[in-house]
Amino acid sequence: MDSISTLNLIILLAFLIVFSAFFSSAETSLMSINRYRLKSLVKKNNRGAKLTQALLQQPDRLIGLILIGNNFVNILAASIASVICVRVWGDAGYLIATGGLTIIVLVFAEITPKTLAALHPEKVAFPASFILTPLQKLFYPLVSMVIGLTNGLLRFMGVNTDNSNNDSVNSDELKIIVNEAGALIPKSHQNMLLSILDLEKVTVEDIMIPRSEVTGIDIDQDIKQIIKQLRGAIHTRMPVFNGEIDQIQGFLHAKQIVKLLTLDQNELDLEELKRNLTPVVFIPEITPLNTQLLNFQRKKKRIGLVVDEYGDIQGLVTLEDILEEIVGEFTTDFSASSKDIQIEKDGSVIIDASATLRDINRALNWSFPTDGPKTINGLILEHLESIPQSGTSLRLAGYPLEILHIQSNRVKSVKVWPELYRAEEAAEDED
Repeated sequence: MDSISTLNLIILLAFLIVFSAFFSSAETSLMSINRYRLKSLVKKNNRGAKLTQALLQQPDRLIGLILIGNNFVNILAASIASVICVRVWGDAGYLIATGGLTIIVLVFAEITPKTLAALHPEKVAFPASFILTPLQKLFYPLVSMVIGLTNGLLRFMGVNTDNSNNDSVNSDELKIIVNEAGALIPKSHQNMLLSILDLEKVTVEDIMIPRSEVTGIDIDQDIKQIIKQLRGAIHTRMPVFNGEIDQIQGFLHAKQIVKLLTLDQNELDLEELKRNLTPVVFIPEITPLNTQLLNFQRKKKRIGLVVDEYGDIQGLVTLEDILEEIVGEFTTDFSASSKDIQIEKDGSVIIDASATLRDINRALNWSFPTDGPKTINGLILEHLESIPQSGTSLRLAGYPLEILHIQSNRVKSVKVWPELYRAEEAAEDED
């Protein structure tokens, strides 16, 4: 090296700093690149993306190549800088070379290129892949030897070195991806995607129509009364039972109702009605919505009765109920159209206590807890541990409310003042 002029050594040092910056930026860009966008670009036959994906399929060899190159360049640069500084400042040059090169490498070969690569990973990674790919082939024996020694040392230390390049994400991570998509996904679409991911956390019990609100046809009634009910039917599927819902016989579809009503009164009897019934699907109340959605699809059904662990019928759930969990209510303003929720002029809200907490939260953007009782009536009874009297006031999950009406040992309606909600008390109730 003594035969090389100082000017040439300075030029060589500058080139080594550039190479060091290249390896540093390549490492950061390749490790921070969006793997899902990369896969999308590969499908579009982007050559840089294909080379980058091929490099990332063996991350240990990629990192080994980059580190070998970066360390070789930095050590050689340190040696050259020492020679230059010793020629200029004598023995003090070693100290000057160490301090000066440290600053130069940090600024020009580490921090600046890595920051640039982190901000624009694709613009750095794709061009770098055209250089790293042939280098990986050229130095394959050296890289393999170093990786082999490293893996052997790690295995000796009890570390599993199996390459598991797993890009899969769980539901919580996928929610973060959807939320951070920003303007790339419309807000309504984001809500639907998040609702789909939450289906496994919601059971049919959470969305079912309670048994007390299920209307149907009682075939123990007079045939004239049954015909009157058929003519006034407002649902596409009606449960048919003997006396009470527990004695369910089947469901009657709107198409069959129309068919029956076209018959003469002499031809329409109970036997004819029973021949047009469809079988009942029974659904355990703990069934997650995603499972039940697939069950409806597989069985080609749209409605079922929800039963508890004892086999007693608790309510009714339809395919539309599950779909509303994904896309929202099929009305433009649930709170305005629902008979269970009435917004008063003074800002208070009168609510039917049999309304589900999930529907109330969704309609009014409230935050009643949904991991326990399913209705306001159930939430009040759980909180008070007794049946209250009309006029009783309390604060429930942070919301002040007054019990307006009690009927048949249950709360019938309540009035809530949402503007007086206290978040800190809601947190205490949850604790």
